[in-house]
Amino acid sequence: MKRVVVTGMGIVSPVGTGVEFAWKNILNGVSGVRKIDTFDVTDYASKIAGVPVRGENNGDFNPDVAIDTREQRKMDRAILYGLTAADEAMRDAGLIDWTGNKDRFGISIGSGIGGVQSIYDTCVDLINDGPRFISPFFVPKAIINMTAGYASIKYGLRGPSISVATACATGSHAIAEGVNFIRLGMADLMLVGGTEAAVNQLGLGGFSAMKALSTRNDEPERASRPWDKDRDGFVLGEGAGILVLEEYEHAVRRGAKIYAEVAGIGMTADAHHITAPAPNGEGGRRAMEMALKDAGLKPGDIDYVNAHGTSTGLGDVGELMAVRELFDATKTCMSSTKSMTGHLLGAAGAVEAIFSILAIRDNIVPPTINLENPIDEVGDFNLVPNVAQKREVNAAISNSFGFGGTNGSVVFKRVK
Repeated sequence: MKRVVVTGMGIVSPVGTGVEFAWKNILNGVSGVRKIDTFDVTDYASKIAGVPVRGENNGDFNPDVAIDTREQRKMDRAILYGLTAADEAMRDAGLIDWTGNKDRFGISIGSGIGGVQSIYDTCVDLINDGPRFISPFFVPKAIINMTAGYASIKYGLRGPSISVATACATGSHAIAEGVNFIRLGMADLMLVGGTEAAVNQLGLGGFSAMKALSTRNDEPERASRPWDKDRDGFVLGEGAGILVLEEYEHAVRRGAKIYAEVAGIGMTADAHHITAPAPNGEGGRRAMEMALKDAGLKPGDIDYVNAHGTSTGLGDVGELMAVRELFDATKTCMSSTKSMTGHLLGAAGAVEAIFSILAIRDNIVPPTINLENPIDEVGDFNLVPNVAQKREVNAAISNSFGFGGTNGSVVFKRVK
């Protein structure tokens, strides 16, 4: 079976734009959750979110570096995030000016919701002004596959082009699909990941109506607190994570920098409930087992689990129980970087995959911040409370679970 490695990465996130900038903040336990100031949140129960800071300083989100300003008005914010992260990933992989066979270079970039900001804005225009005022760019702004479409056009990538939409498992599933295309011999390289921009009146309102969001509005940095007894829901976030996947021999031949190998993938369904996880997290457990089997690894080979870890009651407990059933608490540790970024929905799995890969590269695991009063189910399991831990990390698993009962796990390991 063909081996698949990671040769490029890019991030737009609440803790920073740019992989190294974001990673430094993650290791330092810096929260990117803040009060929403882009629209009036007076009537919303939750008034906080994890949103990339737009600007021109180091670590700020600045789409001008990757996208022509004249083209940006045709794009939803989710597309801007995705293309900015894709540009970093392509540059990181040394592929911006690559002249190889682009018929063998594909794309798998998805989104959980797509252009929800554009959908909201257009509905307002329709109600206020009528159908003649709907923008001709509305549909391309709103549909989920347009980040992949724009990236394909920008870089001339003519291989397989798909978009995954599996709610909060999107990023992980997009990676898995990219792996499969390379393993099947349909591509040598794949640009993969997820992007999301749902912090607006409609997105915030929808999740608030479900009573899913934290209302710790006076302490936004402390609102996302996985496995803590005082958690009261997840924090909505947005951003993008994009990776370049490459067939191992192809990467070696062109002298590419290799971060890690994508050793195994697992995907399952709970077949249980549209929003609640299966009892004891058994669907997530099966996804992890599938990924381990695919990787040819045993649970004891995994040093670090980057959890889905959203800071919700049922989700936190279910995943913890599944992980405790599989892994040895004396060897494997687990943390939730959502404690710092909030929940990036369809982008979460890709961003967290990047953090998992960096944990392997640097032999350090990021913390779960705000873990001050752990739930009883934690027991002796090391959830890396509040401070990053230096330890050998040769293999890591990244989990993503989505509404509809869809689960994804991806195993990364050091290339030796």
